[in-house]
Amino acid sequence: MEIQDKLIEATMDIFSSMVMMEITVKEIMTEHGQLQDSITGMIGLAGTHKGVLAVHFPYTVAMAITSSFLMMDVEEINEDVHDAVGEIANMLGGNVKTILSEKGRDIDLSLPSTIAGSQYSFQSDKQIEKVIITFDTGVGTFMVEMDLEK
Repeated sequence: MEIQDKLIEATMDIFSSMVMMEITVKEIMTEHGQLQDSITGMIGLAGTHKGVLAVHFPYTVAMAITSSFLMMDVEEINEDVHDAVGEIANMLGGNVKTILSEKGRDIDLSLPSTIAGSQYSFQSDKQIEKVIITFDTGVGTFMVEMDLEK
């Protein structure tokens, strides 16, 4: 699947150039269970392709990524973490738009948003094609999820 490879490449590029972290692909899935003690950044896609791109970070990984991204110590889930996670989703969304638009498709992106909680589900009620890529940061794993309407 072409988009999966490009999503992996885009995520690794963003993390090495912007977050200053080297990450590796751990596994590729089509489902994940409930998210626990996590923060999710998401961006909606509308136009010829409809769907959502989401990044799911456990709190410990979110704080480590934010610390690296902002070059400061972050020890709690605060506004900085929400901003950093939203910005990562935004950068990935921009890359996804480029990936899908190479074939001349028009796509608009929503503003990034974040949700966090001790336990929540993230799922679509539509018929979607779902790709979930788990990455290892060395301090834990996170997931990049791409849900596109069929």
